[in-house]
Amino acid sequence: MKVGFIGLGRMGQAMAGRLIDAGHDLVVYNRTRSKADELEKKGAKVADSPAGACAGREVVITMLTDDAALDQMVSTALLGSLAKGAIHVPMGTHSVTALGELDKKHREAGHVLVAAPVLGRPDAAAAGQLGIVAAGPADAIEKLAPVFEPMGRRTFNAGTNPAGASAVKLANNMILGCAIEAMGEGFALTRKFDVDPAVFNDVLTDGLFAAPAYKVYGGIISKQAYDTVGFTTSLGLKDSNLMIAAGNVASVPLPSLNVYRDRLLSAVAHGNADKDWSIIAQEQAVASGLKD
Repeated sequence: MKVGFIGLGRMGQAMAGRLIDAGHDLVVYNRTRSKADELEKKGAKVADSPAGACAGREVVITMLTDDAALDQMVSTALLGSLAKGAIHVPMGTHSVTALGELDKKHREAGHVLVAAPVLGRPDAAAAGQLGIVAAGPADAIEKLAPVFEPMGRRTFNAGTNPAGASAVKLANNMILGCAIEAMGEGFALTRKFDVDPAVFNDVLTDGLFAAPAYKVYGGIISKQAYDTVGFTTSLGLKDSNLMIAAGNVASVPLPSLNVYRDRLLSAVAHGNADKDWSIIAQEQAVASGLKD
């Protein structure tokens, strides 16, 4: 399939690499061109502009940081460069409001929007083990199966409203963030009684919480390995603000989210915006009177 890919951060590079390995005709674009070098060596064509990554493409994937970047990319390139009937697949995390507005713009332009945010860290992307939450026209999601399969272990169909995919992704991240916050509280409590964090981590992940989220983040917290960054604190804070906005749109109270968001905000205030978002466990430790 003829695919364009715009946005080559850590996640985007890994995802685009999977598409090349699967044999897709891939054109990539990134503002910093050097991030496309390895993909070019693997066989991707590198466009000189976003419009060049859209021209003649059946599908264009964007993996962008926030709503502002997405809106600018759509307004300056995609709306004027995509062919009629082409599918735009934003795979970053965006607000429910932005995706609702974007859906309207694409329909007016004769394009198709399938929102498909992903679940997983960069290592999962490199291994083709992302969860993909797709929402949009059923026939378009079906057409995208050969594109999604190399990147993900499973595609979850979230219905026909693209904003629904964002709601699922945000709710998932909220629950994960709250789990990390709860783990931070548990580690702080046991440390106050001189328990080796590795012992509590074993107890945690050998019993009721023997799941990847607890194993991955429990390991990071017990080792205080916050420099091993899969998802930054600043991105976590950005997403938490999107969660609050989604709750406001739907009149859904999210009390647990407020505690988690405050920890993220505190971590950013303490200069840890670029650390792994599990640094919120350190915020809990400090609040508990521990040195770190």
